[in-house]
Amino acid sequence: MPPVIPSSAPMPRPHSLAEDGYAIAIGCAFIAMGLVLLKQANLVTGGMAGIALLLSYIIHWPPAALFLLINLPFFLFAGRAMGLAFGLKTLFANVAIMAVGLIMPAAMQIARISPLFAALFGGSIIGFGILAIARHGAGVGGVGVIALILQKSRGWNAGRTQMGCDILILLASLPALSFERFGLSVLSAAAMNAVLMVNHRPGRYIGH
Repeated sequence: MPPVIPSSAPMPRPHSLAEDGYAIAIGCAFIAMGLVLLKQANLVTGGMAGIALLLSYIIHWPPAALFLLINLPFFLFAGRAMGLAFGLKTLFANVAIMAVGLIMPAAMQIARISPLFAALFGGSIIGFGILAIARHGAGVGGVGVIALILQKSRGWNAGRTQMGCDILILLASLPALSFERFGLSVLSAAAMNAVLMVNHRPGRYIGH
């Protein structure tokens, strides 16, 4: 049920284009940072980020570049299902994630990182990055776009939908990871989806 707004309260104003661009840029930086942390710890997570990380261990490409490439088929689908503006913002977000992700290793070098910290913090900031992008009318492609479409059309919780898809992604990574790394990757995916489940519920946010 949508939130009840008192008649005396001012109606919420949509975000401006500048606000959308700023928030999407911050979200992209969070996702790129999370990918760097998880890559440094040799972990995987859920969603397209998890697929990009898994492929990066196999073909040794930067996960940020793989993130964009594997999302290419979803851009047209996103535009048709959610509108042209959503599709264009999603394309912008993915290009930005790739650009920031390619620059970040040169700007910041991590000599040592606790795998547990990488799993919890890396997964959480990826979740907050996805949240910021979603609340400003865009997606990060792939599983995230499907989850947002189902939330909009059927009211399904985006976090729970993504968690179901993430289980399949994590199971696919099991042959490539040790048991310990697999367990931490599951923890990372749980941290990412917990952010979405708590903060991205239908009707809770009226800023756009």
